Amino acid sequence: MQKTLSYVIENRILKKLVLSKSIDKEILRTTGRLIEIKGEIYLALESFMADGKAIQKNIPEKEAIDKLSQLVPASYKQLNIITTQGDAEIKVSKKDKITVIDKIKRNSTNEKTAIEKNNRDKNYIIPDGEPVDFLIALGVQDKNGRIFDKKRSKFRQINRFLELVSDVETDIIKGEDLYILDLCCGKSYLSFALYYYFTKIKGIKVQMDCVDLKKDVIKYCGDVAEKLGYKGLNFVCGDIKDFKIKREPDLTVSLHACDIATDIVLAKGIDSKSRVIMSTPCCHHEMMGQLKQKGEVTDVLLKHSILKQKFADSLTDALRCKVLEINGYEVNALELIDPEETPKNVLIRAVKKGKITKGDEDKLKEEYKQICVMFGINPYLWETHAK
Repeated sequence: MQKTLSYVIENRILKKLVLSKSIDKEILRTTGRLIEIKGEIYLALESFMADGKAIQKNIPEKEAIDKLSQLVPASYKQLNIITTQGDAEIKVSKKDKITVIDKIKRNSTNEKTAIEKNNRDKNYIIPDGEPVDFLIALGVQDKNGRIFDKKRSKFRQINRFLELVSDVETDIIKGEDLYILDLCCGKSYLSFALYYYFTKIKGIKVQMDCVDLKKDVIKYCGDVAEKLGYKGLNFVCGDIKDFKIKREPDLTVSLHACDIATDIVLAKGIDSKSRVIMSTPCCHHEMMGQLKQKGEVTDVLLKHSILKQKFADSLTDALRCKVLEINGYEVNALELIDPEETPKNVLIRAVKKGKITKGDEDKLKEEYKQICVMFGINPYLWETHAK
């Protein structure tokens, strides 16, 4: 195994490696590639966790082979190595016997991979410094593509959101055109970003309905969309609860819908059988008014007001995730952007996977019910979509 790894790394032919079959069930897989930092070569490892997070670690080239040799078989039972000269696979049996299947052609032309320089300039989906029509129209960029200082966090938020969308775009794109909902759309930065991403970058026809109660905001956004020639991007003034959905959405989104408005968004997504739902909650007032101290455990959790608020936020979103799972969605709670930029930073991403078994449904409902009884709560989504 070390011989194969040495050849691949020393000759700079590594395209990608994948460590899988992790002993730690919290780790789904780890990928690796070579990068350059200040003139030195490193093996960049990125571990994808079951909770949706990703953990990065850079290992100096001289330590990389020993580190990988430790990880296999101690932490992973399989390592796949993809190179410019063929691939190799390393497997570990139940008795810890290591098998190396090496199909790397060492006599072929030594075609090296391009090693990415790791610096502070992030590769955004919407590049920094390039003029984009909707960003200019919404006051994020000037006409030369420079991001205004006060809008830089919004620019990062837009790109981070698009990254999270791109991760599940194969679940979103199933036909030649898309139907997308943005409920409680507000000033609609994400609405314009999604339309731009799918139409301009992906080349897909989009029909998109964006709904909000604020007449002035809806008129402003509608005027911008018309000025930009964004056909199919519609802005509707009205209550999201009453909005009539045209067909099963491919994607339903909402950014910072207040209190149970988030629950209404999730309910609309569930009822319309939306393929993917992405929502960032805000203002968890409903739970704060319901939480009750009913024993030693709840007394500890709810004694201090500021901690009670944080707990209410987490409990609300955890139960929302549970309701989505009950309704056949695979759910991740993810970090939208640096928490220093906004305290409302959780994004719930749900991908429709079909109806779950009766046994799994009953188990999830019982877990949900026990939590509600423990804290004396009766959340909106429980009443409408989990009982």
